[in-house]
Amino acid sequence: MPVLKRFLAAFLFYSMGVQTVMLVAIDFGIKELKLANNKLIITAVIIQIVAIAGAVGMSRLSARIGNIRVLSLTVLLWLCFCIAGYFMQTEMHFYIIAAGIGLVMGGIQSLSRSTYSKFMPETRDTASFFSFYDITEKVAIVVGLFSFGFVEGLTHSMRNSILVLMIFFVIGFLLLLYIGQTLKRQNTHEAVLH
Repeated sequence: MPVLKRFLAAFLFYSMGVQTVMLVAIDFGIKELKLANNKLIITAVIIQIVAIAGAVGMSRLSARIGNIRVLSLTVLLWLCFCIAGYFMQTEMHFYIIAAGIGLVMGGIQSLSRSTYSKFMPETRDTASFFSFYDITEKVAIVVGLFSFGFVEGLTHSMRNSILVLMIFFVIGFLLLLYIGQTLKRQNTHEAVLH
């Protein structure tokens, strides 16, 4: 199952970025922008509300152009939000980027899971396959947070840690492109590629 393995590799890398951003965004607001707690609560609410619309939008888009293409586009958007986060200076920038992250947050998680299930062979033992998926996600959280914290510890700046996340997103994007090209050459998985 080479395509399934490649997808897990792509998922590992872009998930390192996604999970880390989701876990450290509030700390970034506190440490780098010195935002008050009530403003961070507003940000969390914005992210959750926008995430619902993002998940629905990505689902509809994937039905039209395919999961791999939408995942690739979404990973590019995450990369853009990291670049914007690196240069972020104001509270308003924080809110705008938070809304953008919310837009892609819910969609990338549900779309990743559905894409993985489409690559799985027909089996009654889906629990074993999704165990690999869940372990990959947990490893991504550990490696992503460790990398982020390690760079922050060395440089004393969360902004420099964002550069590491950008590398994860680039690798994940390139692996998704490779999967898309492989599927196109094999002319398989139309439901995934479209």
